[in-house]
Parts: sequence; structure tokens; C-alpha cells
Amino acid sequence: MLFFYIRHGDPIYNPDSLTPLGQRQAEALAKRLALYGLDEIYSSSSERAKLTAKPTCELLKKEAIELDWTKESYAYREFTVENEQKKEWIFANRESRRLFHSPEVRALGERWYEHPAFSQKDYGAGLARIARESDAFFASLGYEHIASTGSYRVTEPNDKRVALFAHQGFGLAFLSCLLDIPYPQIATHFDMGHTGMTVIEFRHGDGISIPRVCMLSGDSHLYREGLPTKYQNKIYF
Repeated sequence: MLFFYIRHGDPIYNPDSLTPLGQRQAEALAKRLALYGLDEIYSSSSERAKLTAKPTCELLKKEAIELDWTKESYAYREFTVENEQKKEWIFANRESRRLFHSPEVRALGERWYEHPAFSQKDYGAGLARIARESDAFFASLGYEHIASTGSYRVTEPNDKRVALFAHQGFGLAFLSCLLDIPYPQIATHFDMGHTGMTVIEFRHGDGISIPRVCMLSGDSHLYREGLPTKYQNKIYF
């Protein structure tokens, strides 16, 4: 199975939608995905994710199945830091990022949230929610998670191509659970741009699959269509 995780296009957060650039990005992405097709398409229940999936659904004549548990607003409640000045994602907070890479937090591994510095919020509960939903989702696709070994038991071998259109903040926690990599390492070392396409291969030859990232936040579709390849609307490359 090939699993595609795709962030929404350039957004308007209020009201929830896409900018004209975001719409063009979604159309460019659809052309890329239509080259080889998709068997199943899933989307967050947020409008910006559904609008990003729409051109792909139209080209492939498929309906997107909404997965409400992937909605960004839930993850935003679970993975933020609050102080007197503002509320922000924990991975965007300078002090949290510093702590993530301290020897004490790194030594805790996947239980990083037990460090006293993160006691203000039950971050573990947020990860547990996403892990639970993620495991159920992949089990429905034929891959049962074995968290102790960072692998998946193949219950229904298949060569499906499955796409999920969702978000950045949710996606970092989701990839942490999917790949069994501690959240602090995923959230600070990796990222995804608008309509960035992450491709993960689930092999099924011997009954056990170890998911392998073939591409992280690929944006070649933007280059192909002559659209700006400006990561987070800040850096050209």
C-alpha cells in the first residue's frame, strides 16, 4: 500500500477556506495524483482540507470520506502553549523547542510529556487520542499497528493507493504516531508545506510491514505548473 499524507493548500483560516493561490495549488496537486490514481481518498472535516481534495476527487471521479478526528482544531487544543501574550503551537514555541532537545526530555523518548516543564497540559492525552484513531484507521486498511516494534501486522495485503488530506499541526502528531518516532523529534526536525505530499510505503511481503517514508512534503506539482515554490510563504527553493 502507498499512503499519501497531504497538507491543505495556502489557507484562509477565518472563514475556513483557501486563497486563490491555494486553489491553484490544489489543482496542480490533482494533476499529479491523477497520473497514477488513488483507490481511496480521505479528508479532514475542515473546509480548507476538503477544498484541497476537491480537484483530485473531480479528476478521479471519487468522493472523499471525511475523518473528523483529523481536524486541526482538535490538535490545536491539545498541542499548544499558552502564556499572557499568546497561544501558539508547542512546536512553534521557542522555549518548548529548546526543551525538546534537552538531554532530560530526549531521555524520556515517547514519554517526553512527563517532564515537569510540560505539566501545564495533558499532552499525552492528545497523542493517545491520535494514536488510537490512527491505529483504527490503518487497521481498517489492513495494517495493524504493533507499537512495541514500530511495525504493522499485515492482515489484508493490498496495493491500494490511499490519500488523506489534512493539516500541518495535526499531521506532525499523526506522523509521530504512525512512524513511532517521538513527537519532539518529528515536530522540530520535519515539516510540510502547502499541498506538500508525503508518501509512505507499507510493504506486505512477509506479513510484517515497517512503513517507509519515500517522500516528505513533495511539491514538484507546484514547479510543474509554474506556481511559486515558496515554503510556508517565506523561503523559495
